[in-house]
Amino acid sequence: MMAGASANAQYIPSRSEVETDSLQKHVAELAAAVYEGRLAGTRGYERATDYVVASLKRYGVKPHNGEWLQWFETECNEVENCKFNSYYAGSDSKTVYILGNDFACSGMTGRGYADAPVVFCGYGIDNPVFDEYASVDAKGKIVVVVTGVPMPNWIPSNITEQYTSLRDKARAAQKHGALALVAINLSRSCLPYEAQTRVYSGGLPHLATFPILQPTRICGESLLADEGWNIDTVLADMARTMTPHSFHLRKHIEIDVNARYRPKALTANVVGVLEGTDKKLKKEYIIVGAHLDHVGMQGETALFPGADDNASGVAAALEVARQLSKNRPKRSVVFVFFSAAENQYQGSQVFVSNFSPLRNIEAFINIEAVSSGDSILVYGDNKYPTLWQTAANADTTGIYLMAHPSAKSNPKGDAVAFDAIGIPSIVITTLNGRQHNHVPSDIAENIDRWILTESTRLLLGTVKELAYGDYQGRSLRSRAYKF
Repeated sequence: MMAGASANAQYIPSRSEVETDSLQKHVAELAAAVYEGRLAGTRGYERATDYVVASLKRYGVKPHNGEWLQWFETECNEVENCKFNSYYAGSDSKTVYILGNDFACSGMTGRGYADAPVVFCGYGIDNPVFDEYASVDAKGKIVVVVTGVPMPNWIPSNITEQYTSLRDKARAAQKHGALALVAINLSRSCLPYEAQTRVYSGGLPHLATFPILQPTRICGESLLADEGWNIDTVLADMARTMTPHSFHLRKHIEIDVNARYRPKALTANVVGVLEGTDKKLKKEYIIVGAHLDHVGMQGETALFPGADDNASGVAAALEVARQLSKNRPKRSVVFVFFSAAENQYQGSQVFVSNFSPLRNIEAFINIEAVSSGDSILVYGDNKYPTLWQTAANADTTGIYLMAHPSAKSNPKGDAVAFDAIGIPSIVITTLNGRQHNHVPSDIAENIDRWILTESTRLLLGTVKELAYGDYQGRSLRSRAYKF
């Protein structure tokens, strides 16, 4: 048994109680092309809700208050197609880049066409303290920048925080008369040759007619290399001199984006309840949550399947529902599959704002991206040690890391909305996972069946102890509620 776990572990699921094949089938299904990357607000996402509802019905779970779907509005942008080429004036040849292979569009790219010369503007910062547009003319040009902000932070954070998102950088470029933004992806959360995208691209307003593209690091390096520039060298010179290093390129870029933007697209959480059997305890709730949405599909060549993120978490929650239905718990267990988590965790905020009665929620357990990595990681030990220890006591493997390795941790992601009002919350995820974060290679074939199974066993053991056992979460936090 792992260090710190009780010698009297409360409930330990046997290996036969969690069926790996069942988990794999759920992941493979939800990562299939028919769901088009499960972007909140799209038909592909609606198909995913249909699948989850059908699964819950088979397991005897009932709709909460007679309604499976908890509807709300979210910002949605569907990229229908995109062309991205580069060439030299007077040349008959073009370098053609492939959507989903060489680049992706920003989740909230604008639509439009641009064919223009190119200017490189570093991190895209436009501030009197550090102005990367001062020495170049961006008017009528396509601006190339890199993602992120300078690190270490040799520019005051109150300045750099205004340029962390792609919309932030795009607004600065547009202010200087640029026609489009190309942001070379330097993120360490994906490999240099993988196209990556995110739904949340920064705050409103939406730049409806301003294209924003994000090429892979390798693709971006090639844009500069054939003109004698090296990204690492340029950024290192900027850090050394603490001055901008912007320049004009000889090449032209052609961009053509067709995107359908809806500021208030309808989407929905899926909410089901397995009612408890105890006359008193059935009025108390254990909430199991996993986000169902992902980052969608762009054109016909860029599918982001989201197998690990977060078909794996959805599969784990569905498997727990299946197992609990065989022997109904004393407390009621609510299964909620959030939408628009990829857009600032909207779904969990909507759920907390609309679920009644909140005071009867004993605990919230979120499960997120649990089919890659080398260890199971459980966030929340800093604020909710009793709930966290309940999870720790359900682990007998002895090889998994049950707490954050560097410091005590707080709930994160979808758990933040619950934590904000004092509901004990933990998040089950993995350490050193997400090797395919928001990229096309997040497919069912790349998941780790072993860690998915063990994560689900941990979830099941924790939920069973909370729902069948003597956990007294509400009394422990009776004065912590923030209503």
